[in-house]
Amino acid sequence: MADAPLMISVSGARGIAGASMTGEVASRYATAFAAMLGTDLGCPPHLCLARDTRPSGGDLSAAVSGSLVQLGCRVTDLGVVATPTAGVMVTALGADGGIVITASHNPSPWNGVKCLDGNGTAPAAANAERIVAAFHEGPSKPLGPPGELESSDAGHDTHIARVLGAVDPLPLRERGFRVVLDSINGAGCESGRRLLAHLGCDVVHVNSEPSGDFAHAPEPIRANLGQLMEVVADSNADIGFAQDPDADRLVVVDEHGAWIGEECTLVLAAMHVLDGGGGDVAVNLSTSRMIDDVVAASGGRVHRTAVGEAHVAAAMREHDCVFGGEGNGGVIYPPIGWVRDSLGGMALVLDLLRERGQPMSAIVAGLPAWSMVKRTMDLSPLGGSDALSGRHQHLQAAFEGAAIDVQNGLRIDLPEGWVHVRASNTEPIARIIAEGHDASAAADLADRAMAALIAS
Repeated sequence: MADAPLMISVSGARGIAGASMTGEVASRYATAFAAMLGTDLGCPPHLCLARDTRPSGGDLSAAVSGSLVQLGCRVTDLGVVATPTAGVMVTALGADGGIVITASHNPSPWNGVKCLDGNGTAPAAANAERIVAAFHEGPSKPLGPPGELESSDAGHDTHIARVLGAVDPLPLRERGFRVVLDSINGAGCESGRRLLAHLGCDVVHVNSEPSGDFAHAPEPIRANLGQLMEVVADSNADIGFAQDPDADRLVVVDEHGAWIGEECTLVLAAMHVLDGGGGDVAVNLSTSRMIDDVVAASGGRVHRTAVGEAHVAAAMREHDCVFGGEGNGGVIYPPIGWVRDSLGGMALVLDLLRERGQPMSAIVAGLPAWSMVKRTMDLSPLGGSDALSGRHQHLQAAFEGAAIDVQNGLRIDLPEGWVHVRASNTEPIARIIAEGHDASAAADLADRAMAALIAS
């Protein structure tokens, strides 16, 4: 159905709840993942199951848990918890993987399925492709006699304990920041509030009921966070934080209520980690050059990967990185877990704020000067997602002399900036991200890329 797309990719499955994303579809994807794990393990896997607060989540979760038990799996139902909480619980319980019923930042008619491996992160690309292939092959065969379903309410406490073990709460409690938190009525409501309380913060919590009735469009971008910016400005707060519905992304607003941008979240958290001794960092190709400047100043190296936290986490392990993530507000800090984590991000940014002894606006003013634009393009007139690869040559010709990276779409690097063009894994669109030393330069790079796509 054109009005009910089903996106099946290495990033998971997403569709319109009740139309393209049904209990049958979700169960088939989840059991494809479980069957792959069972084949590799030689026995039925133990899986953690979680969901965000979307109204369709309960029915989808029940369908998935029933199918997994019939497949032979042991299933630990965590209930409504953040995606990073599910990742933490996979490792805490020694499970073989996890499944989260969520559509992340997509609007509420959407829902989907995310998979986590035994390290609590997204499956590696090769395994993700196996899951997709198994999904398309049809229903999975039982791995053994029916398994068992159990439940655990330890997710929030376990995740918060990990964060408090990685970021000392005592100095933060002494400082006592005033924080506005927008949890978008999502899975981070309870854990976000409780973490900030443990850190000694005076919390003004907006959109704090985990109802799934999102108070605004759920993607944490500037256009959707007017309420947060206004409340921060009116509350004499030190900082504002915004989560997305499954609480793996984090956006920061300064003490004046001014938008900082999701790209700055990763840079600010990295600054705090690198202040502790430097090291290498892994990020994806669409992440701002600000991170390159910050890491170079500490003597480290940035390792660039394809978009997707699985790629970033793999590079972090390969290169023994101390930190990593994605420029969409996704912080990955190994002492806590191997998945993007808004709770860990909040703790790291608050500790940077305490350590620097400056207001957030002053810290941001000292960041490297780069400006980014993010655009999307409907790929239908061009022939769909597959048409992009056939246009790479035309894109390269439009940026003669540039350095080219083709590991994920096409990234074009020039001294004055860069542009990255790729097909989305979660929506039927192309993403065009460009960065320059000012907004005009970034827009020019994006315009050149889009013109080359259309002309070709």
